[in-house]
Amino acid sequence: MKAEQVIPILRIFDYQKTLEFYVDWLGFEIVWEHRFEENFPVYIEVRKENIVLHLSEHHGDASPGSSVFIWGEGVAEYHKELIDKNYKYNRPGLEKTFYDAISFKVNDPFGNKIIFNEKFDQEKHGALEFYSHE
Repeated sequence: MKAEQVIPILRIFDYQKTLEFYVDWLGFEIVWEHRFEENFPVYIEVRKENIVLHLSEHHGDASPGSSVFIWGEGVAEYHKELIDKNYKYNRPGLEKTFYDAISFKVNDPFGNKIIFNEKFDQEKHGALEFYSHE
């Protein structure tokens, strides 16, 4: 078998809080959403560049408190973009990790964590200030 794409499913509980966090703050776009009937739980696909997540209000789809670990580029710039939005409920720190990366973690309103990582490059990242809000 050759995998073409892996898409994590994260449990959500509130549609408006989901939009506020994933769309308004993190900058994901809604690709599609589905409900079997009006006033039923929603299932949403969101995307930000190459990151695709499925967000589900359905009880059996996922457990709250999951983590998604993402390798990428431009992590420090994305971190600054998020901090500059001054989101009331999340002010992630930026850290240099034991696995030689720069990293920050966001916690969604439902207990899920998304950890953004980029391989540490002394020339590119050496002047960064690392700090934690935890």
